[in-house]
Amino acid sequence: MVSGIKESCDAIVCITTGGSQMMTVEERISVVPALKPELASCNAGSMNFVLSDLVSHLKPDDPEWEYKYLGGTYDNVFANTYYGIETYIRTMQENGTVPEFEVYDASMINNIAYFRNKGILTGPVYIQFVMGIQGGIPATVDNLVFLRTTAERLLEDSFTWSVAAAGKHQMPIAAVALAMGGNVRVGLEDNLYIRPHQLAKSNAEQVHAAATMAGILGREVATPDEARAILGLKGKNQVNY
Repeated sequence: MVSGIKESCDAIVCITTGGSQMMTVEERISVVPALKPELASCNAGSMNFVLSDLVSHLKPDDPEWEYKYLGGTYDNVFANTYYGIETYIRTMQENGTVPEFEVYDASMINNIAYFRNKGILTGPVYIQFVMGIQGGIPATVDNLVFLRTTAERLLEDSFTWSVAAAGKHQMPIAAVALAMGGNVRVGLEDNLYIRPHQLAKSNAEQVHAAATMAGILGREVATPDEARAILGLKGKNQVNY
């Protein structure tokens, strides 16, 4: 799949290391030395990642595994220990991959600062504020401002930030982030709707909506090469796929 994307367009591909709680740290990070991507996710701390309320939205004929998986999150921890985070950072840096730090709460910014201050994290710092997940920080304007100011205090001006808000919060928080000078992540992974009660037709439709908001707010959308320069990426000609 990633080879097909590379051949068909110039988009930046971010590889996930989120994996499953049944996977070891080494299994979750194994994709990075295998593919040597430009960008890969790096979850910046442990949390309760609770999706069990979604069970009430399932239909009787939906697969049994969905009931088990969603319901099981009520008694599960999304574990990202310091050992794991250090392993992800070191492996990514060894393979020329920039970590996209997924930050679900303010304490995780302190985790990033810890590894930078220890000299373990030496490359670009790219933070994705993930908001609105049950168990993480709620998706409010006050909380987004708090996350940014906390990052500024702990990391000074040595980071780039973006925001991804879950569900109905996606577009409103994206608009606020754009007005604050930040970047945004949209897509069907986080939200199935384009507006209240209207399902999005595609990821592209949500990207178009975000780009339209950016234009209204006087923010110019970066080209893939401009985004690579902003994030300090090595270029798609140096990946292993």
